[in-house]
Amino acid sequence: MMQKIDFSATATQSCSGFDSLAVSVNEQGELLCNDLAEKAAINILLDQLQANGDFNGKIGEIAMLALPNGLEVKRLFLIGLGDTIKLSSKSYLEAINALAKAVSKSGAEKLLNATHAVAPQGRNSDWCARQNVQIFQRNAYQYAHPSRGKFAAANTKLKAMSFSQAVTPEVIAIAQATAMGMELTQDLANLPPNFCTPGYLAQTAEALASEFGFRVNVLEKTQMLEMGMGSFMAVAQGSAVPPKMICLEYHGGGDEAPIALVGKGVTFDTGGISLKPGEGMDEMKYDMGGAATVLGVFKALGELKPKINVVGVIPSTENMPDGYATKPGDVVTSLSGQTIEILNTDAEGRLILCDALTYAQQTYQPSKIIDMATLTGACIVALGNHVSGILGNDQSLIEQIRAAGEETYDRLWQLPLGDEWDEQLKSNFADMANIGGRAGGTITAAQFLARFTKDIPWAHLDIAGTAWVSGKEKGATGRPVPALVEYLTQQAKNA
Repeated sequence: MMQKIDFSATATQSCSGFDSLAVSVNEQGELLCNDLAEKAAINILLDQLQANGDFNGKIGEIAMLALPNGLEVKRLFLIGLGDTIKLSSKSYLEAINALAKAVSKSGAEKLLNATHAVAPQGRNSDWCARQNVQIFQRNAYQYAHPSRGKFAAANTKLKAMSFSQAVTPEVIAIAQATAMGMELTQDLANLPPNFCTPGYLAQTAEALASEFGFRVNVLEKTQMLEMGMGSFMAVAQGSAVPPKMICLEYHGGGDEAPIALVGKGVTFDTGGISLKPGEGMDEMKYDMGGAATVLGVFKALGELKPKINVVGVIPSTENMPDGYATKPGDVVTSLSGQTIEILNTDAEGRLILCDALTYAQQTYQPSKIIDMATLTGACIVALGNHVSGILGNDQSLIEQIRAAGEETYDRLWQLPLGDEWDEQLKSNFADMANIGGRAGGTITAAQFLARFTKDIPWAHLDIAGTAWVSGKEKGATGRPVPALVEYLTQQAKNA
């Protein structure tokens, strides 16, 4: 469980009572906070550092001074912001991330933070404070599960933080709730697939319901077979682990129709009979990133309690290649009644999502529906690992989600839909095929889902490139929780 830092919204202009102070400096070596009582003492230290060539204020440069002269604190952190006229959101966030890591490596327990006085282009001090809260809170995250063996030590000793300028309590609340939601999303996705099964996701939903008063309903295999979820069950039938359809309801508004969030929950994806290559297959535990996102967003909703109604629907299963597994060429009937020729069993995410999308509409009559899924490698080819893909049938909904992503720097980029791509899904033996060839793979996958969302405003988030990172820093990112929390809180304000 991530340690919850105590953030204060009241302006504090003296470091008296704190063990640490963090200030920002430009590339001219000038202090970027004019409201600190200790400004003169800090400037003397800066002059000495600059004269000795020890600190130049370059973007992301960090220096920590122990027992600094003229200050009551045990440590002074200096963070360089470079040329502030050219300061970008990306550069600022990189600098604050570097600062948070430096603080976590120290013994700092109570920090006065004066780094949000100067904002990047197009931002303001509230945005900077929000990012500081979110980054410092997220920096407290440490994957610590029994699967790791001996529990790791806490990632930071930091217990409390104040700002030199006043911050609205709402800014702190949203940022901290977002970080807590991201923590849950990361924890679930990082778990080994023999621990994080569909049943474990269901237990997590039930725990959230118990903690925050959500309604929860979990459909079992027999129920889904009786309902006619032939598409979802076609994926699940190859696994010995029982599938689940996990449903959560948050009622914070009036009688208005809810917003539905649908998250792909393939807890391990071998590709089925269309088996994936062995190299890197361990990362297919992250194929439940959409499901983890929905649960993370609900964690944030429970913390924030916005005046809005939201439902979450999570189809969860493994995709395995045993003797009962679906074969390429099989035809199945979805919950909507549309038939699907399965040409590739590794295009399984859309097969479970389509029945979940239908079920969400039939059961909850939502006003709009947003699905999120680690759906296509083609999205990584198109957009890399920096932005998520977004597609849909309602431009206003897409623009609102994209604006939320821009505000939180959890960015999304729109790709098109259209009849040209829909034609690639034609089948001689069913209403549609589950793949449309190599060309435009992200678009044809969304075009497949569009056939099940014709009567409702709908947006699809392809998070295959952003839900986790590979390499030495391998792990889940917690995205796109920030964009979705921002979107939902804005919707609550506008209700």
